[in-house]
Amino acid sequence: MTDLASRLNELMAKQGKNIVDLQKAIGVTYEMARRYTLGTATPRDNKIEAMAKYFGVTPAYLKYGTADSLENQLTSNVKDVGSFDLWDRNTPLNSDEYAVPFYQDIRLAAGNGFADDIMDYNNFKLRFSKATLRKQGVQYENAVCVIADGNSMEPVIPDGTTVGIDLGNKTIRDGKIYAINHGGLLRIKLLYNMPNEQVKIRSYNTEEHPDEIAELQDISVLGKVFWYSVLL
Repeated sequence: MTDLASRLNELMAKQGKNIVDLQKAIGVTYEMARRYTLGTATPRDNKIEAMAKYFGVTPAYLKYGTADSLENQLTSNVKDVGSFDLWDRNTPLNSDEYAVPFYQDIRLAAGNGFADDIMDYNNFKLRFSKATLRKQGVQYENAVCVIADGNSMEPVIPDGTTVGIDLGNKTIRDGKIYAINHGGLLRIKLLYNMPNEQVKIRSYNTEEHPDEIAELQDISVLGKVFWYSVLL
């Protein structure tokens, strides 16, 4: 068991919490929360921050065992989420950055667009370096970020991973990862062109999520995934 898992279990025991409580508090599946407590999965920074807030400690305490409590932290407009930052309009952007829309909790309408289909955009944004977007050939106005939900793309894209989508790149290239609107569900999937205007929808976790064949007219390709904590 890792040191982080040990501290997590200690906090849960002291505060009378269980895995279901942890799961709901940080927005992951029961299995992922259980793996965190066993030390067989390492939480990403945004999940560690959510845990820290829930238990009233700092992320540093969970990671390294430092004893400072949440109340002793300085409040900031920007909080670290891996290799990018959450941003609000009160925080000036650097000259080499763009603010990219960050859709944390998405419910899509069964339509063919992205922003027009968003039911609950919360106005959060992420700071992205211009160099990152240029390297991937992404126009900043076409870049958005969402949170991957579920275990279908594990181990490559775990539940809760923040994913960057290029809304300007909708052409399906076999074996690439895309965000699609499938009957009102936002899905992050590998796509393959098939005959007769069909598309194969594939997950990395094929044991639990076997391949699907869908009519091309039944899905809307929102854009190609260009980033998920590391560049594709």
